[in-house]
Amino acid sequence: METVSNRLRDFSGQNIYVGMDVHHKSWKLHIYSDEFELKSFSQEPDVEGLSNYLKKHYPKANYQLAYEAGFCGFWIQRAFASKGINCNVVHAADVPTNNKEQLRKTDKVDSKKIAKGLKNGELNFIHVPDIDLELDRQLLRSREQLTKDSTRIKNRIKSILKLQGIVIPEKYSEGKWSKVFIKWLNEIDFKNVSGKLSMQTQINELVFLEEQKKKIDTAIKELSKTERYNTNVALLQTIPSIGLLTAMILLTEIGDINRFKRFDELCSYCGIVPNCHSSGEIENTGGLSRRGNGIIKNILIECAWVAVKKDPALLLYYKQQITHMKGQKAIIKVTRKLLSRIRYVLMNKKEYVLGIIE
Repeated sequence: METVSNRLRDFSGQNIYVGMDVHHKSWKLHIYSDEFELKSFSQEPDVEGLSNYLKKHYPKANYQLAYEAGFCGFWIQRAFASKGINCNVVHAADVPTNNKEQLRKTDKVDSKKIAKGLKNGELNFIHVPDIDLELDRQLLRSREQLTKDSTRIKNRIKSILKLQGIVIPEKYSEGKWSKVFIKWLNEIDFKNVSGKLSMQTQINELVFLEEQKKKIDTAIKELSKTERYNTNVALLQTIPSIGLLTAMILLTEIGDINRFKRFDELCSYCGIVPNCHSSGEIENTGGLSRRGNGIIKNILIECAWVAVKKDPALLLYYKQQITHMKGQKAIIKVTRKLLSRIRYVLMNKKEYVLGIIE
């Protein structure tokens, strides 16, 4: 039953801005209206509790919430959205900050900056993928993590061999960790129980990781055949240097290509933009910005190095660029051109054609 107090406090048409600094055990909240700084307080991580608080103290208002992207991902945003409350996620580097706030960084300051940025319309929000895409993306990222873990174990095994002065036979020195090579590692006689156990532990972990990676590879292959991905995977594989795994990484990391209205927006998301510093008539352009999706950035650059060897048009473009810049910078330009072609293929649903000069 609606109380007299709530009938008097009708915030219809009014905006309430809530900046959130979220942590595992607590949330620091800062609330603004269009005119005033209203309140600052802490609470337990509780979507239901904050939702009820806002509806009780500012009934029928237009609630706008935001928090920085981080460990908690997008579940908070989705939880508020399910309750009809507008909640957005922002990149920490995009929150306006003055020098005083940089020197005095606290949870209260961070939540206040976000609330103020919301009120002033100064924040750019991060695209929130649907839950299925996010989980598919996590599958691909899990494979990447397994690869890194395997490399780390391989380096430990090599270190054990070097410490004991054991030389890898030339027939195994090509770097392939085959079953035959693993068998050779297992048969090494350390003449000491501790040394044998140390090596065996590393080998067992490596074998386990490789088995897990094979399971994920099978899952990725099956996922690529689903209705959501099969058409775009086939299209991307017509591009030189892009195989099934790379195609799936691009599709899960980028999502819907049509959400980028301009090519520059896609470049920014992928991190294929340079650092620029200018003052007066002096302008310096450095390496790539640290902003953007590092996974896509790295894989696109790797693809570009392969593509210049397979596509005559890209090779010619690369040769034109290295006449006035180093190869490392020239390949970034090739990467942008390759990304442009990826975008064209996905947006127009047309296969890639070799040798076309733009």
